[in-house]
This record gives sequence, C-alpha cells and structure tokens, in this order.
Amino acid sequence: MTAGGAIFTRLKALGVDVVFANSGTDFPPIIEGLAEAAAAGVDLPAALVIPHEHAAMGMAHGYFLVTGRPQAVMLHTNVGLSNGATGAINAACEHIPMILMSGRTPVTEAGRFGARTVPIAWGQEMRDQTALVREAVKWDYELRYPEQIAPLLDRASAIAMSTPKGPVYLSLPREVLCEPVAAEDLAAPASIAPVRVAPDPAAVAAAAEALAGARAPLVIAQRGAGDAESFAAFAAWAEEWGIAVSSWWATHLAIPTDHPCHVGADPGPWLAEADVVVILDALAPWWPDIHPVPAAETVVTMGPDPVFSRFPVRGFRSDIALRGENADTIPALIAAMDRLPRPSGVAARRARLAAASAAERAKLEAAAADTSRGMTKAFVSAALGRALEAREVAGQATSVFSELGTKLGFLSRRAPLSWFQEPHSGGLGWSFPAAMGAKLADPARTVVATMGDGSYMFANPTACHQVAEALGLGVVVIILNNEEWGAVRASVVGLYPNGAAARANQMPLTALKPTPDFVRTAEASRAFARRVTDPADLAAALEAALEAADTGRQALLDVAVLPD
Repeated sequence: MTAGGAIFTRLKALGVDVVFANSGTDFPPIIEGLAEAAAAGVDLPAALVIPHEHAAMGMAHGYFLVTGRPQAVMLHTNVGLSNGATGAINAACEHIPMILMSGRTPVTEAGRFGARTVPIAWGQEMRDQTALVREAVKWDYELRYPEQIAPLLDRASAIAMSTPKGPVYLSLPREVLCEPVAAEDLAAPASIAPVRVAPDPAAVAAAAEALAGARAPLVIAQRGAGDAESFAAFAAWAEEWGIAVSSWWATHLAIPTDHPCHVGADPGPWLAEADVVVILDALAPWWPDIHPVPAAETVVTMGPDPVFSRFPVRGFRSDIALRGENADTIPALIAAMDRLPRPSGVAARRARLAAASAAERAKLEAAAADTSRGMTKAFVSAALGRALEAREVAGQATSVFSELGTKLGFLSRRAPLSWFQEPHSGGLGWSFPAAMGAKLADPARTVVATMGDGSYMFANPTACHQVAEALGLGVVVIILNNEEWGAVRASVVGLYPNGAAARANQMPLTALKPTPDFVRTAEASRAFARRVTDPADLAAALEAALEAADTGRQALLDVAVLPD
C-alpha cells in the first residue's frame, strides 16, 4: 500500500482508535491509502474529518482524559500545524499524550512522484516547520523513507506514553507518503514499551515519616489523584489521617468536593499553619504575592514530573520529591504510612477539618443562592451540580469540562473523571472540543462543556457544532455570558485594585459587546439551543438541554451572567 495508508495500519496496531484529521493538498497518498485499506478489509482507526485543527487537538485531549489511551491528530503542512500549536501547548502543559502529525510540502519541483504542483507547495515551505511545536512536544522527527513508518511510530508512541506523558510530533513529506511500502508487518505488536517511573523508596519513606508525625499536614492538589482506585484510596487516607486537602485551581478532581477533609479552593489559611505540605501534581500550588510563604518543616512534591522541568522558571520549594504517575505514588505513600503509628490528636484534627469543610460549603451555597442582582457563575454552577447529581444517583457517569465557566466547589463533584478545567497554559477554546472527544470516547457518559463567551468564540464554534452534528455527539454546551473577558478584568483588578481601569465605567480591552446571537450559531447545526436570562428559568432549561443530549442531539444554553 502507499506509505500514507500504512500510517493508519500501524496506528491501529499501537492501540489508536481515532485519527482526528484536517486534510490538505499533502493528503492524496493518505486518502488513497485509506481507500486501498478499506477495499482490502484492513482494520484501521476511525479517520474523522475535523474542520478546524484546534478542535482536532482538543478532541484528542478529551478522548485521552476519559480513556487513558492516546490518540492521533493529522494536520495539513505548516498552516495546519500552526492552528494546532495551541492544542499542543495545552497537551504539553497537562502531560496529555498524543501522536501529532502534519504533512510537509514537497521539497522537489519535478521528476519525482508527489512533487510540487499547485502554488501553495512553494508558499507553504518553511526552513524549520517543526519549530511551530518543538517546545511543546517530547520528541519530533521527519519521515525520510517509507520503511521507517513502523519503527518511528513505535518510538513516538512509547515516548508519548512514558512518564511524564506528553505529545510527540512527526512530519510527513508528501513524496515519501507516495512511495509504496510492504504491508505484511504493519499489524505486528509494538516494538518499544513505554517507561513508567516508580518513586524512590527512600523518598517515599521520608515523606511518610514526615506526614505521620505532622501536626498540621496539608495537601494542595491540582491534577487529580490518579486512576479510580488511587482516587478512592486518597480520599480514605486523607480522612483516616485527618489531612487537609485544598483543590487550588484544580484541572482534575483529586477528592470529592463534599469530603470532610476538603477545605476548598484556597489553601491560604491552611498553608499559614501547615508544618508539612504536600504539593500533589501542582504546577503552581499557591500565588506567591497572595499566600504566605510556607514555614513548613517539610515540603513534599509528588507527580509525573514533580519539579516541572519543562518550565524555565519555577521556584516552589521541594524538600522531598516523589516522581511517578499519581496512580503509583499515592498508593506507595499510603502503604508506607500504614506501617507507621498514628499520632495522638488525629481524631481532633479530623473533627476540626470536617467542621471547616462544612462551613466552607455552607458559605459557597449561600453565595450561589444570591440572585438579587442577577445570575452569577456561582448560581449556574450550583444549578448544574444539582442537575447532574440527579443523574449520578441513577448511576449515570457525568463529566464537566469547564473553561472560565462553572466553578468547582459551587459545582459539586464527587467522582474521578467528573471535573476537568482548562489547562494552565491558557490556550482558549479547549473545553468544547475536549468535551466532544470525551463523548466520542464514552457515548454513555453525560458530558457538559461550560465556558465564557470569549472562550466559546475561541473554540471555533461553527466547526465544533458541525462535528457534533456529524458524529451525533450529544454534548451540552453552557455559555456563561458576561459580555467581556472576565479573566482579563480580574487580572487587571488584581494588580491595580484602586487603579483607573478598575474605576472606569468601561475597562479598556475587555468588552465583548455587542454579544453575538450564539443560539443561532448552534441552531445552524440543528442543535437544541436556548437563551436564559431569568434565574427562575435555569433549572428547566438545564433539564431540557440534558434530555436533548440523551437523544444524541447537541444542546446549547446561552446564560446571561454578571461580571465576576
């Protein structure tokens, strides 16, 4: 078959279910190869047309989040890769593995099959196309010969899935893709196994001793607590030992929001008194200009890359580092502590945390209930939590992908895979396609994407709605529409609380008015869509949207909310 078609055969052997593709003039040998393979009955990954590259990257991201299996993205030369670069940055920041590929414009002008034809073959050439994503990927290479397809994809897959996980990139010149390649060995098992790093036993023992003897231990968690088993073990361990857990800017759920040791989103009050602090997979565990510098005797860092080596500047203290996947480091730490005696005072500490946790939830509930001036993000978050809880009681799995939208805490979440927030890289337009990827991976799951109006526009919504309709993805999209860049406003007020911008009737460079009619954007793809302006109408609108999604129809609610 053509080398272009051989790529798909090999990806299937490596466990890839889907190739999210945005094709171009470099794709003829790939498309011909797909047709050849289909005619021959070869088992291939699903090749899906995604009409914007950022959506393709987001869908691969979301697919991995609910399955733990990396997928592939195939883009068009440098222009397609540039549109996908933000998704690569998001994936790198969150340690999301994927095999990213893009064509490369032909290098020959004549005399070789696949050489340049149309003018863009000249216009799209770059001296270093990979530079568009090099800082975001773990490995990159350019395919030189067709017989390299299997070994290079094997290597790419193994590196992507090795601790710490992340995206990899392979460039595909059109002339090479046009060459024939033997198909006999393309379905063979992978030739390279990924590396899974285990924590140093001595470091585990030291961390266990520090925590077992702690007076006021604190865990600051951002990126979850591993798989379902380690998630449950982490919650039980925190309660058994009476350890405070803060979900500071959590992109994944580490502990149920109503857990008696969950002290909320702000670690500040607990950080001030903690004698042992555990930074659990947290890129930035506190704000240095807001929170007190911890006077803790010991700071333990845990995660796939506990010092976050990709980032040039990161000076958070680390006395003991446990490197490994959270599903490995958490059970190892728990097992080491099980061998140690419990100190006196754990019961009293546990009771204090339970009281503080209940008080924090009561404060959030009161704030969410206040609609005296109109709907807030807190109000919408609480309402969505109630709507999803009714489904969870009936055994339905649910996931919320929030991007400057609903807020954890106001929105109750209890199960692993139930909460995902935008990556700290800040590549906007993530939650809508990530939710679609999750729904594609797990059609029985109720999947909701919540976002600000600016984030919705960044998602290339026309492309996302088209894909959702084409694939029958019953996702619910909730726009929390405050007609502005709320995050930008908050950042300005944070730096200049008494400045001219904060006092201005209209803060410069933040307004998104007049707001587009997002309902009509969704209706163009036959979605259920409704605008909600009255708090009294929200619960019914949420239920109607969820019911529409149950039938495989996408749904959108454009909810008017107050500025943050």
